Amino acid sequence: MSRTLLEQWRDIAYDESADRGQLKRFWGSYFQIEKEIYEQLLENPEEEVTGTVKELAEKYGQEVMTMVGFLDGINESLKEENPIETMDEDTRVSLAFDKEKLYKNMVAAKADWLYELPQWKEIYSEEELKRLFKEQKESTTIRKEKKIGRNDPCPCGSGKKYKKCCGK
Repeated sequence: MSRTLLEQWRDIAYDESADRGQLKRFWGSYFQIEKEIYEQLLENPEEEVTGTVKELAEKYGQEVMTMVGFLDGINESLKEENPIETMDEDTRVSLAFDKEKLYKNMVAAKADWLYELPQWKEIYSEEELKRLFKEQKESTTIRKEKKIGRNDPCPCGSGKKYKKCCGK
């Protein structure tokens, strides 16, 4: 059975046999392409861009494999996810994205070259961008609850020390 487009993309993008320099150049080039596509998408965020994988690759002047990588990256930020696991060149896909989800996913990916694009300032105010950034960062922050000491009052409300009550 032939490999899906997504499997082929991941073989190239995450090739463990490639040397570090090759991978660094590959990703540097890909991130620049990704940035250019996002700049175009964010110019008109309400427009739903649709087409086959091949048509979208042509629209953005990219190879099909590069478009597959882009679709893989944006999929979780879409209003409705595309069938990226099974798609081929003729699969119709949509790039209708949820603006808030897309921004937060860019922050989560630490992709400052994307979440700092000037187009975001046309979509959201400075305050809204700060709020979204903060919400995303706080959603991944793990907070430990204060540990109950042996001699602290028991949280059950009995009035006894923890060690003499629920701490037994």
